[in-house]
Amino acid sequence: MQLLIILSLAVLGSNAESVKKFPDDFIFGASSSAYQIEGAWNISGKSENIWDYMIHNKPTVITGETNGDIACDTYHKYERDVEMMRELGLDAYRLSLSWSRILPTGFSNQINQEGVDFYNNYINEMVKYNITPMVALYNWDLPQKLQELGGFTNPLIIEWFEDYARVAFSLFGDRVKHWITLCDPREICYEGYGQTLKAPQLNATGIGEYLCAKYLVVAHAKAYHAYNNDFKPSQGGECGITIGVNYYSPLTDSEEDKAASELFNQAQWAIYSDPIFSEQGGWPKEFAERVAAKSEEQGYPRSRLPEFTEEEIALVKGASDFIGIGHYTAAYVYAYASDYVAGNIVPSLADDTNVGSSQPTEWPTAASSWLKWAPRSLYNTLNEVHNRYNSSVIYVSDNGWSTTGGLEDDVRISYYRAMLNDLLDVLDEGVVQIKGFIAFGFMDTFEWTAGFSERFGLYEVDFESDERTRTARKSALVAKHIIANRVVDADYEPENLNITIDEGH
Repeated sequence: MQLLIILSLAVLGSNAESVKKFPDDFIFGASSSAYQIEGAWNISGKSENIWDYMIHNKPTVITGETNGDIACDTYHKYERDVEMMRELGLDAYRLSLSWSRILPTGFSNQINQEGVDFYNNYINEMVKYNITPMVALYNWDLPQKLQELGGFTNPLIIEWFEDYARVAFSLFGDRVKHWITLCDPREICYEGYGQTLKAPQLNATGIGEYLCAKYLVVAHAKAYHAYNNDFKPSQGGECGITIGVNYYSPLTDSEEDKAASELFNQAQWAIYSDPIFSEQGGWPKEFAERVAAKSEEQGYPRSRLPEFTEEEIALVKGASDFIGIGHYTAAYVYAYASDYVAGNIVPSLADDTNVGSSQPTEWPTAASSWLKWAPRSLYNTLNEVHNRYNSSVIYVSDNGWSTTGGLEDDVRISYYRAMLNDLLDVLDEGVVQIKGFIAFGFMDTFEWTAGFSERFGLYEVDFESDERTRTARKSALVAKHIIANRVVDADYEPENLNITIDEGH
């Protein structure tokens, strides 16, 4: 039954009456992040990061009590990774740098040459084969030494991050022309500081995530301006940020549900993007007003959402060359009849928004329980972001589907085809500026608190093998065909699962 629904969704998203083609300059890539793939957690000068610390001190927080100590062992197997990029015919690859591998103290006083050598070798191997490196400075793995000083709740993180960014721009900017400052701020702030879903598990509900949000967006802006003013004139690249944006729409046409949906969108993602991309700058208006009112009711002398100064608003506004959109799923949002919901922690983001969300049971579910296949969700999301920020250049910076394993992954293929058809429909309308699509993931990785139980890769990784053998899934062959032909062919069926490097790439 679920397969029939999947196939129906794929057809609905395909717009099969005409063959639409991706532009020749459209960038197809894949992605991963440092902690998820590199391994080598405590060798060659690298210091401990917040995931190392959390997992080694509380191993039970991870499914199967696994860890990323070795992960895919990319630190030693990066040449095979680049070979896989060539097999797929990728235009680009998005990686992240490990802050604690480059700066073991967390500060720029000491640069670890062995870590620099690894990234130079990795980047050079990509450039050698005309694969564009897209580099994220930060993907959730803060040096533990900085976390012990408060991490993203310490306003000095703004200076520390800018210093780190300047080191990275200086070391790699002659070859790296696409920079992402921070990936998925919600997961950093809400899940790491306002909850226990991600490291550092601060769980400072209703306060920690808001301090993190302010200092994070200002840190992004400082890094952006450092690049724009001091590096871009000679290096000629671009610098932006990636925001996770799922599509949250009102459950009904009632004004109450519409207002609830807007408030939920502001709390989930626009709190990080509005200060950068909106015309007015600063926090989203309705959410800021709600937190201020709740804070006053609860006896706080000021809003738990810290205010921006006028100078900070000006610094942050417009501080990005593009917006990266990480998109996976959708949900319906509705207003509660009461101002009080039993079970909400006070204070908390849930209590501040006080709205409900749901996903239809008929939407197919991935191995990740949060990931449901919602029809037309990427199409709707791209238009939502464009309508909110008008002229912003967009990359779909990560999108993917999880399974429990196996090389025959037809559901992942159908999901990607539907998402790419959504993207083609948006491109065909000619309004939204979209420059590329980055699949997550390139290969199976250490999937954060899910450990190795959820597999997102186009390539399967054998984590039981010392070699961490990588094997192409069926989806890798389909991805290769899409990239080579710039079309989504619903009828294409690989003859076998053998994948090779095309001559000339």
